[in-house]
Amino acid sequence: MFRIRSFAAATFALTLTACAAMYGGAPARVSDGVLTNDAGMTLYTFDKDPMGSGKSVCNGPCATNWPPLMADAGASASGDYSIVRRDDGHMQWAYKGKPLYLWVRDKQPGERTGDGFNNVWRIAKP
Repeated sequence: MFRIRSFAAATFALTLTACAAMYGGAPARVSDGVLTNDAGMTLYTFDKDPMGSGKSVCNGPCATNWPPLMADAGASASGDYSIVRRDDGHMQWAYKGKPLYLWVRDKQPGERTGDGFNNVWRIAKP
């Protein structure tokens, strides 16, 4: 009987962990050594964003080409992930103090065409 209860408890704990990862865990995943969004699209950082400032300086046309990884209204910071407020009032995810972005020219998961763009865009790595 003890083994059955232990197995049931372990199964329940694993299920909760999986659910947390899917619905309330990190806003990014690691794929081939880089951070990606849920769709597998590569995430980037912008060298001009001041580290740990809680701010993104990529706004307007910049944000059209480099869409921010937006945070939902109920999202909360956890671990290496924080949330910054954008100039338009929306919230954006950051990793280790650097806001995260997508690149409009990456069309399929795994593409990394924005790395090194204008010498200020970098692939986000864990």
